[in-house]
Amino acid sequence: MLQVCLNGALPRSASDHLPFTPAELAESARAAVEAGAQDVHLHPKDPQDQDTLSPEHVGAAVEAVRAAVPGVPVGVTTGDWIDPSPHRRADLIRSWTVLPDHASVNWHEDGAEIVAQALLDKGVGIEAGLFSGTVGTKKFLDWPHARLVTRVLAEITDEDPMTAPATVETALEELEGFDRPVLLHGEGDAAWEVLRIALARGLDTRIGLEDTLVLPGGDPATGNFALVRAAFAYRVP
Repeated sequence: MLQVCLNGALPRSASDHLPFTPAELAESARAAVEAGAQDVHLHPKDPQDQDTLSPEHVGAAVEAVRAAVPGVPVGVTTGDWIDPSPHRRADLIRSWTVLPDHASVNWHEDGAEIVAQALLDKGVGIEAGLFSGTVGTKKFLDWPHARLVTRVLAEITDEDPMTAPATVETALEELEGFDRPVLLHGEGDAAWEVLRIALARGLDTRIGLEDTLVLPGGDPATGNFALVRAAFAYRVP
């Protein structure tokens, strides 16, 4: 499975091709799915272009993308940069009226289990974000409901393409024996190297402007569709 990560927490100044509004997110998702993406991860935005968990903006983003790519799962973030209080984030999740298919929870963040429980209570799937080099994996595996998640996101934060492969090995070893699907992805300069490893191992992966703004050769990406199209080129022997 290849997931497209449409925008992340980046500012508009990072790229002319980043989608922010529901309409922009919908069009970017449509093009990425046409290029082969099978799942969508996005960051809903408020009118100031900041990430938000408010039911109004989450609902508008999810509904717009669903209309553009019917039948394709759509997920959102719940990161602590939106609000440092896990209790307030959990309250916002419980106020959602339009539910995404899944939402990511970063387990190195304080109160991750509170946010995750709110998602379980709403019937929203959980992507367990396990950042390399953090205590997230141990905290997650100690959580009594770990096997209820939709998948694990093995998030390689090492951006050096030379050292990222070793970081991947460590991250996957920490998950050895855990029986939920693993989506492996990198970021920055190591995004394409980690994607290559994921494909070679037969793991789910993702690509999009959240993770990298450039194509494998270093040219600026002209949109999420271009990144997805390039990712599928890695499948050709």
